[in-house]
Amino acid sequence: MDESFNVKFWGVRGGYPMPGPSTNRVGGNTTCLEVRVGGHLIILDAGTGIIGLGREMVAQYRIDHVPIVTTILFTHTHHDHTQGFPFFGPAHLPDSTFYIFGPKMLHEDLEAALAKAMLPPTFPLDIEELASMRYVRNIREREMLALSHDWAEPRVFNAYRDKPELPAEAVKVRLMRSYAHPQGGAFLYRIEWRDKKLVFATDTEGYHGWDKRLSRFARGVDLLIHDAEYTEEEYLDPVSPRQGWGHSTWQMAVKMAKAAEVKQLALTHHHALHDDDFLEAVEKEAQAIFPSTVLARESLTIEL
Repeated sequence: MDESFNVKFWGVRGGYPMPGPSTNRVGGNTTCLEVRVGGHLIILDAGTGIIGLGREMVAQYRIDHVPIVTTILFTHTHHDHTQGFPFFGPAHLPDSTFYIFGPKMLHEDLEAALAKAMLPPTFPLDIEELASMRYVRNIREREMLALSHDWAEPRVFNAYRDKPELPAEAVKVRLMRSYAHPQGGAFLYRIEWRDKKLVFATDTEGYHGWDKRLSRFARGVDLLIHDAEYTEEEYLDPVSPRQGWGHSTWQMAVKMAKAAEVKQLALTHHHALHDDDFLEAVEKEAQAIFPSTVLARESLTIEL
């Protein structure tokens, strides 16, 4: 069994992609995170970053012909978190199987929301025409996922009622619903394996005195990946304030990291109009307050 717990960023932008020379170092793709933990592959969100990940997975499949089995977790179904899925190469292979989980938003099932991302006549295929096998399920905040090589597929438990006897090498995924993002909120995920823990908290907005629920959820984790779309000046702009838009400032992310006493902080979901120079200056400012801060960049890999 693979003994590693690695996180790789494939898309770090919010809103819409921003390719070009001014974003080459940080990257211009929208949100996608690859987590390889205990021999499992978990993908978080399917922004345009998932397209490059898919190319890499298909290239490896051509070499070893091992069936692709992947768990995909959606934080929510806004366009910048789903727009890459129709172009995800493994989804078009009959030897691929996906276990897909995410929230039901505004009374719409996850599967229906994903189908809208590739609905003719605006896309040449509908989701049912994809060659891969897909098992799509809504999940709720009170539930927990577990992955084990002893099982054929991920299992879902009631996180408050069930006391499952999990295999020692099982990967656990807990979730918290942040209501600070418009139109239904977003799921924040906590992935645990052995004594290592990761929290992915994008599309969330800080509160006065920080988000107490999130600070408990992320308490002491090895890596907190946190939304940092705005500066305080942008967030409080008197002409076009961003309050209530469901995104945080980098200062909010740093305050959360300190309050939750996390070991490392990665700033992500960068504003599309923030170029490399701007973001690298933000990274230095954040490091002056919380030294264990890193700017999420495409292809950056962090080993827990």
